Amino acid sequence: MDIEILLVLQAFREGVGGCLTSFLSKMTWYGEMDVTLVIMALIYWCVNKRIGTYLLMGWSGNRIVNGVLKVTACAYRPWIRDPRISPEPVAMKTATGYSFPSGHSMNAASLFGGLAIRSDIRRGIRVLMWILLFLVAFSRNFLGVHTPQDILVGAAVGVLVMFLAGKLSRWLESNPDKDVLVAIVGVAIAVAAAVYAATKSYPMDYDAAGNLLVDGMKMANDTFKAVGWLSAFMLGWILERRFVRFETEVPMQERFWRLVCGLLGYYIVFLVVVPPIKAALAGFSGTVVASFLQMFYLVFVFPLVMARFGGEAGGEKR
Repeated sequence: MDIEILLVLQAFREGVGGCLTSFLSKMTWYGEMDVTLVIMALIYWCVNKRIGTYLLMGWSGNRIVNGVLKVTACAYRPWIRDPRISPEPVAMKTATGYSFPSGHSMNAASLFGGLAIRSDIRRGIRVLMWILLFLVAFSRNFLGVHTPQDILVGAAVGVLVMFLAGKLSRWLESNPDKDVLVAIVGVAIAVAAAVYAATKSYPMDYDAAGNLLVDGMKMANDTFKAVGWLSAFMLGWILERRFVRFETEVPMQERFWRLVCGLLGYYIVFLVVVPPIKAALAGFSGTVVASFLQMFYLVFVFPLVMARFGGEAGGEKR
C-alpha cells in the first residue's frame, strides 16, 4: 500500500506536477539537518535564548532518537524495495541512512513543531509552523524518498520529543541545580547509542548480481553524527550556563553583528576546520568529532565570544 501511494504521487509528479515538484523541492530543504540547526542557533544567539536552548536540546534529542530507530528498523529506501520508484535527484542527495523514520520530518518537527506547541507564541505563527511541518514531511513522500509511515512516525515522534524537551526545560527552571545530572544522562545516552550502532548486526541482502543492497555500517553514519551533536550540546550547554550566561536582550545592531559573525565563524568551522580533522580520524570517530565541533561552536564557543567581546556576561534569567 505504501509503495502504491508513492507510485501515484510519482505519476502525478512526472505528469502535471512540475510546479509542485519545484516548490516541494525547496520545502524539503527546510528539513535538512544543517539548515534546521543553523536556524535554531540564530534564535539562540539573536532572538530568544530560552526558546533557542529548548529547540537545540529537543533537536539533539530527536537526532539521537532518529538514529537509534533507523539502525533498529533497518528499513530500506523505497527505490530499493521497489525499482519502479524513481525519486527526484535533488531529494536523493540528502536521503542518507535507512528510511524509517524520516529524518527530515523529525528535523521539521524539532523546529516547526517545537515552536507550534509552545503556548507563549502567537496563534498565527503557530498555525504557520504546523503548515511548514506538513509541507516538509509531505515533500519527502512527493519526491519519492520516504514512505507515508516514515514521515508520519517521524513527525509524531519528533513532536513528542519536543513536548518532552519542553517539560524538561520547565523542570530545570524549578530545579536549576539538576542541570549537571541532565547533562550526564544525555552524554550517557549518546555513548550508549554509539555502542549500539557500532556493535549491532545489520541486514546483508544481495541483488541478483550478488551485490550488497545496503551497507548497514554506512547507513549508521547519521547515528554517529547524532552522538557528536548530543554530547556537544550537553557539554556546551552546561559550560554556557555556568561560565558564560550571555543575553539576547541586546540592541538590534548587536543582534545583526551576532548573526553575521556567528554564521561566518560557523562556516569557517564547518568548511575549514572540520574536514581535515575528519579526514585524519579513522572510521566513525571522525564523524563524531566533526559533529561535536559543529554543535560545540554553536552552543558554547560563539556565545563565549559574544559575552567577552560584547561586554555582557551574566545577566539573563534562566
